[in-house]
Amino acid sequence: MSRFQPYSDRDDYNIPSRQDLNPEYNPSQTANYHSSSQQYPPSSEAFVPSTNSFTSNANSYTPVTAQQYPHSYNDMNAQDRVGPLWSEKPGASSGSSKKKWLIIGGIAAVIIIAVGVGVGVAVSHKSSGSKSSSSGTSTGSSTDTKDWVMSINNVVKYNPKDLSQFETDSRLHKSMYGMAYTPIGAILPDCGATFDGVLEDVMLMSQLTTRVRLYGTDCNVTDLVLDAIQQTKTDLSVYIGIYIDNDDTVYTRQRDAVQRILKTYDVNHVLGVTVGNEFILNNMTAAGATDPTGTVGVSAAEFLVAKIQDVRSMISGLGLSKTIPVGNGDAGAYTNVQLLSAVDYFMSNIHPWFGNLAVDQAAGWTWQFFEDNNVAMAAQTTNNPELIIAEIGWPSKSSDAAHATNGPSAADIPTLQTFMDSWICQANTNQTKYFWFENMDQPWKDALYGGVEGWWGLFSSTKQLKNVTIPDCAAP
Repeated sequence: MSRFQPYSDRDDYNIPSRQDLNPEYNPSQTANYHSSSQQYPPSSEAFVPSTNSFTSNANSYTPVTAQQYPHSYNDMNAQDRVGPLWSEKPGASSGSSKKKWLIIGGIAAVIIIAVGVGVGVAVSHKSSGSKSSSSGTSTGSSTDTKDWVMSINNVVKYNPKDLSQFETDSRLHKSMYGMAYTPIGAILPDCGATFDGVLEDVMLMSQLTTRVRLYGTDCNVTDLVLDAIQQTKTDLSVYIGIYIDNDDTVYTRQRDAVQRILKTYDVNHVLGVTVGNEFILNNMTAAGATDPTGTVGVSAAEFLVAKIQDVRSMISGLGLSKTIPVGNGDAGAYTNVQLLSAVDYFMSNIHPWFGNLAVDQAAGWTWQFFEDNNVAMAAQTTNNPELIIAEIGWPSKSSDAAHATNGPSAADIPTLQTFMDSWICQANTNQTKYFWFENMDQPWKDALYGGVEGWWGLFSSTKQLKNVTIPDCAAP
């Protein structure tokens, strides 16, 4: 599933498309989420990385210097805090693990859940929900919190003079391999993502994971995240995204942004650059095609491969201190050998909710689906691409009764908890690479699509942790 494009999968797995689940869903509504009038990004020469102002110019981003960071920034007028327009669309990632899942509780080996595929139930303990008075990942020595301030949504208390000092939440555990993330306000035409909002998110996510998957560079989202990571001195690293459609203007703008970003920030916080998100799926949907190894799928792959090679060449020319992998993301069943042979990694969106599965079968089904669609195909290549499950999660709500269940299971908090308990710790034990989908609820998706689309967050849109217990087990 993508936050911007329809999710569908192979007919033999009986996964309906999002148009089937929500007849009002119209992928064409998202096709032009970019600004043709804005010439973003600025040249690297124009980028100033060391002042204390956050500009409202839609074509530039000036990071905040930690030593001068004023809490009064939260009180700035909205027009002074709005960044450039977001033309980004999210992508996928998929995790590879050939270890079998332990079957818990006698789940029948039915449909596609094969022998050896199972569900591990993680036992976790409810915490008091209190917040620790110790600093988060602080490198400073100050323990005096009397001058500390609350974050924009009043969920994290931190030192405005040293953003690496912040209170941690005892309900959060670093149990997740990765987190799929888009800030609030990062969508056209009302892009308003701010450093304050992203700072708050980074402080929270750093208590859950060490990896964040981003979906694009527009709206300064990548700048904001990497700036916040550096200011907080957390151990988060990111997969940068470049969105691709059939308009080269969008691709070129974002490729150039990545070039500037890699020259500006600490590349040790960059895990890879993901070129394209669900491009093959979108092209096949538009053409009414169903086989990604057919003419339409192969043609889309060839288009992507040219862009992937272009990005790899651009990165190589920068002479960076480390090699940055270049990959691609798509819906789980929408890839082919031509694409996998050209990438360093492939990110696969796999959502058992859309497979109309009972929640107690969802974890094992996800593993088997990944094995059948991604691991088996990657085995046909000679380059051995890394495989990552980019989106895996469960909705906690539906805005209408028609989508309140997927048939056997509900979109609600208890079912979300069941899926978290069956997936997270067992996936960690098996060294499966995955990104939880997603960080927080997205109100714009609910307004545009309805149903479950806006309710996949671990947190609410106001950054409140939902009534769940985070499994407490170390992530790989």
